[in-house]
Amino acid sequence: MADLKDLLKRAQEVRTKYDELNIRDGHKKWDVSDYVAGFTGDVGDLVKLVMAKEGKRRGENVDAKLQHELSDCLWSLLVIAAHYNIDLEKSFAETMNELEARLLADERSASYDYAK
Repeated sequence: MADLKDLLKRAQEVRTKYDELNIRDGHKKWDVSDYVAGFTGDVGDLVKLVMAKEGKRRGENVDAKLQHELSDCLWSLLVIAAHYNIDLEKSFAETMNELEARLLADERSASYDYAK
Protein backbone atom coordinates (compact mmCIF):
# COMPACT_ATOMS: atom_id res chain seq x y z
CA MET A 1 0.00 0.00 0.00
CA ALA A 2 1.22 3.49 -0.82
CA ASP A 3 2.04 5.89 1.95
CA LEU A 4 0.83 9.48 2.05
CA LYS A 5 3.94 10.82 0.29
CA ASP A 6 3.29 8.44 -2.62
CA LEU A 7 -0.35 9.53 -2.75
CA LEU A 8 0.66 13.21 -2.76
CA LYS A 9 3.12 12.60 -5.59
CA ARG A 10 0.53 10.72 -7.64
CA ALA A 11 -2.11 13.40 -7.02
CA GLN A 12 0.28 16.06 -8.30
CA GLU A 13 1.11 13.99 -11.38
CA VAL A 14 -2.58 13.66 -12.24
CA ARG A 15 -3.14 17.37 -11.55
CA THR A 16 -0.34 18.21 -13.99
CA LYS A 17 -1.97 16.00 -16.65
CA TYR A 18 -5.28 17.81 -16.13
CA ASP A 19 -3.47 21.15 -16.51
CA GLU A 20 -2.04 19.94 -19.81
CA LEU A 21 -5.45 18.69 -20.96
CA ASN A 22 -7.14 21.98 -20.10
CA ILE A 23 -4.50 23.98 -21.98
CA ARG A 24 -4.72 21.65 -24.98
CA ASP A 25 -8.51 22.08 -25.00
CA GLY A 26 -8.20 25.88 -24.85
CA HIS A 27 -9.17 26.20 -21.19
CA LYS A 28 -7.30 27.75 -18.31
CA LYS A 29 -5.49 25.66 -15.75
CA TRP A 30 -7.44 25.27 -12.54
CA ASP A 31 -6.35 27.29 -9.54
CA VAL A 32 -6.88 26.30 -5.94
CA SER A 33 -10.36 27.86 -5.80
CA ASP A 34 -11.40 25.63 -8.71
CA TYR A 35 -10.15 22.56 -6.84
CA VAL A 36 -12.08 23.64 -3.74
CA ALA A 37 -15.21 24.10 -5.86
CA GLY A 38 -14.67 20.66 -7.40
CA PHE A 39 -14.17 19.19 -3.94
CA THR A 40 -17.46 20.75 -2.83
CA GLY A 41 -19.24 19.06 -5.72
CA ASP A 42 -17.54 15.76 -4.91
CA VAL A 43 -18.67 16.03 -1.28
CA GLY A 44 -22.23 16.57 -2.50
CA ASP A 45 -21.96 13.44 -4.63
CA LEU A 46 -20.50 11.59 -1.64
CA VAL A 47 -23.48 12.59 0.51
CA LYS A 48 -25.90 11.20 -2.08
CA LEU A 49 -23.97 7.93 -2.28
CA VAL A 50 -23.89 7.52 1.48
CA MET A 51 -27.63 8.12 1.53
CA ALA A 52 -28.04 5.42 -1.13
CA LYS A 53 -25.78 3.07 0.83
CA GLU A 54 -27.96 3.67 3.90
CA GLY A 55 -31.15 2.94 1.94
CA LYS A 56 -32.39 6.54 1.84
CA ARG A 57 -31.90 7.04 -1.92
CA ARG A 58 -31.93 4.86 -4.98
CA GLY A 59 -28.68 3.99 -6.64
CA GLU A 60 -26.88 1.42 -8.73
CA ASN A 61 -23.32 0.20 -8.21
CA VAL A 62 -23.22 2.21 -5.00
CA ASP A 63 -20.19 0.46 -3.52
CA ALA A 64 -18.03 1.11 -6.59
CA LYS A 65 -19.27 4.69 -6.89
CA LEU A 66 -18.65 5.29 -3.18
CA GLN A 67 -15.06 4.09 -3.51
CA HIS A 68 -14.57 6.33 -6.53
CA GLU A 69 -16.06 9.41 -4.85
CA LEU A 70 -14.01 8.97 -1.68
CA SER A 71 -10.92 8.78 -3.88
CA ASP A 72 -11.98 11.92 -5.76
CA CYS A 73 -12.37 13.73 -2.44
CA LEU A 74 -8.98 12.53 -1.24
CA TRP A 75 -7.36 13.66 -4.50
CA SER A 76 -8.83 17.14 -4.12
CA LEU A 77 -7.63 17.37 -0.53
CA LEU A 78 -4.15 16.26 -1.51
CA VAL A 79 -3.96 18.83 -4.32
CA ILE A 80 -5.24 21.63 -2.06
CA ALA A 81 -2.83 20.69 0.72
CA ALA A 82 0.09 20.65 -1.73
CA HIS A 83 -0.89 24.08 -3.02
CA TYR A 84 -0.66 25.53 0.48
CA ASN A 85 2.43 23.46 1.43
CA ILE A 86 0.55 21.74 4.22
CA ASP A 87 2.21 18.65 5.66
CA LEU A 88 -0.88 16.45 5.94
CA GLU A 89 0.92 13.67 7.81
CA LYS A 90 2.05 16.08 10.52
CA SER A 91 -1.23 17.98 10.57
CA PHE A 92 -3.29 14.79 10.76
CA ALA A 93 -1.20 13.45 13.65
CA GLU A 94 -1.50 16.76 15.51
CA THR A 95 -5.26 16.91 14.95
CA MET A 96 -5.75 13.33 16.14
CA ASN A 97 -3.69 14.12 19.25
CA GLU A 98 -5.88 17.17 19.93
CA LEU A 99 -9.06 15.15 19.49
CA GLU A 100 -7.81 12.38 21.78
CA ALA A 101 -6.81 14.94 24.42
CA ARG A 102 -10.28 16.48 24.20
CA LEU A 103 -11.91 13.07 24.55
CA LEU A 104 -9.72 12.24 27.52
CA ALA A 105 -10.62 15.55 29.17
CA ASP A 106 -14.33 14.88 28.54
CA GLU A 107 -14.01 11.39 30.05
CA ARG A 108 -12.31 12.80 33.11
CA SER A 109 -14.92 15.51 33.61
CA ALA A 110 -17.76 12.99 33.11
CA SER A 111 -16.30 10.67 35.71
CA TYR A 112 -15.68 13.42 38.26
CA ASP A 113 -17.65 12.75 41.45
CA TYR A 114 -19.51 15.97 42.24
CA ALA A 115 -20.93 14.49 45.45
CA LYS A 116 -17.60 14.73 47.28
